[in-house]
This record gives sequence, structure tokens and C-alpha cells, in this order.
Amino acid sequence: MTTVRPDVAVIGGSGLYALLDDVDEVSVQTPYGAPSDPITIGTVEGRAVAFLPRHGRDHRFPPHKIPYRANIWALRSLGVRQILAPCAVGGLRPELGPGTFVVPDQLVDRTSGRPQTFHDVGAVHVSFADPYCPTGRAAVLKTAAATDVAPVDGGTMVVVEGPRFSTRAESRWFTAQGWSVVNMTGHPEAVLARELAVCYTAVALVTDLDAGVDAGEEVTQEEVFRVFAENTDRMRTLILRTAAALPTERECACEHALDGINITFELP
Repeated sequence: MTTVRPDVAVIGGSGLYALLDDVDEVSVQTPYGAPSDPITIGTVEGRAVAFLPRHGRDHRFPPHKIPYRANIWALRSLGVRQILAPCAVGGLRPELGPGTFVVPDQLVDRTSGRPQTFHDVGAVHVSFADPYCPTGRAAVLKTAAATDVAPVDGGTMVVVEGPRFSTRAESRWFTAQGWSVVNMTGHPEAVLARELAVCYTAVALVTDLDAGVDAGEEVTQEEVFRVFAENTDRMRTLILRTAAALPTERECACEHALDGINITFELP
């Protein structure tokens, strides 16, 4: 196993199955099984960065079957304390069309049946009022200013179970609630990171307008993959530059998420 301990990780979404060149590959076992794929570790501007494709490099895991707990546990066990999480989303407002980047600040969980906690014993209630790391969000927005990406600052991502896309009625309901984008993987990934006191920042790429936004169209897998592929280089540039720019010393509340809480296991 490599002796390099990365403090930053990128969890790649649909269409982003590789990120770094000249990498070491690490296989990690966890109490929750193996992660989606072996984790690769490389260097970005002198900083060790880990990469894990959440669906597996061959996209074998659908959203509801991703080993979320194993993924987050494995990354923390390698030394990761900050996660950047690019993902594909559907836009719930006309102005959030394909190719738009969004750095959400809120999350709504509409999944069902997914294991979403490490705390299966005892009374352990972790604060999740603000699901994304403010330092990570600020770093993405600052880095984007030096690229051709102009992300929308803030918005609510609603996470649905999938793997099907939304009905028009569901999509219109999400829009009526004031939510911004819809996704299938942002939960429980974000809350599991918080439960291990790891910073988590989502970077969303809109690949389509959801079914209720444009009554004449419907969402297709082909379109989602096509738009993500067209923007992969922009996403990769933004993520790599942000990974290098994240502070080496954390000063956000994420680090203290477990302060004063008695957990029933030793942190990896």
C-alpha cells in the first residue's frame, strides 16, 4: 500500500471515472465491505489527492446500490478529511439549463431504504442543518473565478431514489417547493461524511431540464451522459484546481461535528 496519506478526495459521478495520471491504486476493506472501486492516489500541485468513482469505473453500481458507507469509511481511513463531490443533476428551473454549474448549499432527502448512518447503536444525532462545508463551497467559487466556469452560488439539491427519472408531477412539485436541482446520489453521501467529521462539498453539473420544467421534453440517459461528457474537461479543471486550493488546516465546523457526542466505534 502507498505510504502517501491524501487529505483531499474527489468522488466522481456519472461520466467522471478517472481524474489523475501517474497514480497509486489502493484496495481498502471496511466494516461495510469494499468501496465502489480501488481508490487511486495522485498528486495535484504537490498535494496528495484520492479519487474514487462512486458508480465504479465501469458504472456497475446504480444509485441505490452504491456502497456509500464503505466509500466514505475507506476514504477517511486513508487520511481524507475533505471531499469534493462532482455530480450530474437535472435543473428544476428554466435558467438552470444544461451546462450550468451549481454549488448547492442545501439538500432534501427523498430517497428510501438506503443505509444512511454509521450509528446503528445508541443515541447519536449529528447536526446536519447545513449539509455542505462552507470552506469547500468558498474554495470552489473562488477557484471558478479563474476558469471559464461561472457556477450558481447556492441552491437546494433534492435527492431521489432512482434509478428512474422523475414524473412530470414530481418534477413540478420539486420546483414548486423552491428547490433548484434533482439528483440520485447526494444522499446519504453527504450525511455519512458529516458523521465521520469529514468536509463535503457538492459540485453539480446540470445535464438536462427535469421533466416538469419543459413540458415538451423528457429526460433521457443518453442526453445526461452526452452533456456531462461535453463538460468533463471543465469539471475536471475546476475540481483539480479546487483540490489544490483547499486549506491544509481546517477551521470549519465539519471538523467538530462529533464534539460532545459519544460514538460506539473508533473513527477510522
